[in-house]
Amino acid sequence: MKKIINDPLSVVDESVEGLLYAYGDFYEKVPEVNGIILKEKKKKVSIISGGGSGHEPMLSGLVGEGMLTGAAMGSVFASPDPNTISKTIISADQGEGVLCLVWNYAGDTMNFMVAQDLAMAAGTAVEQVIINDDVASAPRNDKDGRRGVAGMLFVAKIAGAAADLGYSLQEVKEIAQRANDNLRSIGVALTPCSIPGNPPNFNIGDNEFEYGMGIHGEAGVKREKMKTADNIVEEMLADIINDFGSLENKEVLVLVNGMAATTSLELNIMNRKLNHILKEKNVQVYDNVIGSFCTSLEMAGASISIMMLDEELKKLYNQPAYTPCYYHRGK
Repeated sequence: MKKIINDPLSVVDESVEGLLYAYGDFYEKVPEVNGIILKEKKKKVSIISGGGSGHEPMLSGLVGEGMLTGAAMGSVFASPDPNTISKTIISADQGEGVLCLVWNYAGDTMNFMVAQDLAMAAGTAVEQVIINDDVASAPRNDKDGRRGVAGMLFVAKIAGAAADLGYSLQEVKEIAQRANDNLRSIGVALTPCSIPGNPPNFNIGDNEFEYGMGIHGEAGVKREKMKTADNIVEEMLADIINDFGSLENKEVLVLVNGMAATTSLELNIMNRKLNHILKEKNVQVYDNVIGSFCTSLEMAGASISIMMLDEELKKLYNQPAYTPCYYHRGK
């Protein structure tokens, strides 16, 4: 599949270099590795994440005020190595310890665990929370087996706000874990994507879509004939609500996320039906975010994420945040 690149083996290095030309007043590179951190240092808990490239603006684009302090980038759809992660952790530390938000994939969890040990041996206090919001990837009674996907946006927002308000490392970890526990996501894919230099990672018919698709092209729970946007949203939202048990009379955050090739026109149509359903079910949408935050290279598709709020989560969400790819003015 055609891509505007040079050498497939250099895409991450060149992408990070281009990012820093645009936002060099905001970010700085971690020496010797593909990690970035905020230039401005504050005495507070630092929040970092990381993962394979190809999901931009996650995760590098969530580095900013009131969000992540740093991000470690691996090769396309591959975890960053422990050296990259540990150097990013140590560089991001501002004297109050570092919380790692880790997507629940085998490579990421293993490499972050090794990196955490390396950073702690160097004198940095480190904790982690595993993000596992994808309801399609494991049953309700096996949430620990679920993948992390676009709901990371809300967890980073909550954890970053807690750090800004002076929460301790353990307190930031606890509130990030609560945010994750109250979070559910599911996605669909209409087309495949391809790692640079490789063929498409799966095949799908013109009149089909993959339901429950993972962000690296992992197979969904089923393949269906194309439906209307309303019917697709009804199916996705039913699975999320069933996983919660009930959302009646609850306040929630909603994210309608594009996988990259999906247009704003389509995302808005999905969001329309989603809000109609939630209103019918007496669910109060406290805030509604639409955009392409967690992508899969050039894949066409979308995901829905819902976070159920309590008063503390709401207070933290209300804090302002700014990154080059995300803005929340606060309430």
